[in-house]
Amino acid sequence: MLSIFFKILRFSAVPFLIRELIQRNKVTILLFHDLSAADADRNFAYLMRRYNIISLDLLIEALESKDWSKIPKKAMIITFDDGHLSNYSLLPVFRKLKIPATIFLCSSIINTQRMYWFKFNSEGLNISSLKHLSNKERLRILEQHSFNQESDFPHRSAMNKKETLDLSSFVNMQSHTQFHPILPNCSDEESLRELSNSKLQLESDYGFTINTISYPNGDYSNRDIEFARSAGYRCGITVDFGYNDVNSDLFRLKRISANDTSNIDELAVKSCGLWVFLKYKGGRRQPYGFQESRFRN
Repeated sequence: MLSIFFKILRFSAVPFLIRELIQRNKVTILLFHDLSAADADRNFAYLMRRYNIISLDLLIEALESKDWSKIPKKAMIITFDDGHLSNYSLLPVFRKLKIPATIFLCSSIINTQRMYWFKFNSEGLNISSLKHLSNKERLRILEQHSFNQESDFPHRSAMNKKETLDLSSFVNMQSHTQFHPILPNCSDEESLRELSNSKLQLESDYGFTINTISYPNGDYSNRDIEFARSAGYRCGITVDFGYNDVNSDLFRLKRISANDTSNIDELAVKSCGLWVFLKYKGGRRQPYGFQESRFRN
């Protein structure tokens, strides 16, 4: 039934009107995570016919200079969070289509046998509830279920160094912290360490130029923004709903999730922002934005 609903919305002309009337003079940042190569090929081809795919760096330069003249109409930025193992399978797609995508990497999970904590399954463990606890309490409960964020698992969850470097010839690599904590739930020391060390690791171990942080889970506080600035970042990406223009805050850039869909009707509805707007009553989602951290040293 949902697929039928997406088809109805897609051909209702509303996505077209949003693209032409709202997105036309904005930059839309689209979020993926673990998209398959076949779906990526099909999804990107659809998006390239309707949007002008630009690099994240071009947006940063436009916002820093307040010069919007180099931003094309209906501009879109493609992003991936985490650095999942399957991202490497997209290499042929990026090589063929030459779209300037960005992947945000968890620096202490890539090139290891470690697992993303939010993908860990254990009887009696509610991963969603952990997102509302202090970072220290979250780690304590995970330990009770035999999960340690620095322990190895039998199979990799993320790309290794060679895969990451191979992909970096076609993709912009940026930071997603070390272990993907919920930053506003961290102490001052934890937040600053995650932000600073991930940037240092990616620059020293991989030779990347790191200028942007994607806040894990999209959650951030004013404190985390200040820590990001002090660590040397120039930009911060959220999952606050909306589009970006010349007046956007560089450390609160808005983004829309495509949910790794394989359904083009769903992609059409989500990439224009219509679905989030309908589902979340105007797109309001971010619980921590513009607030102070709840957990201090």
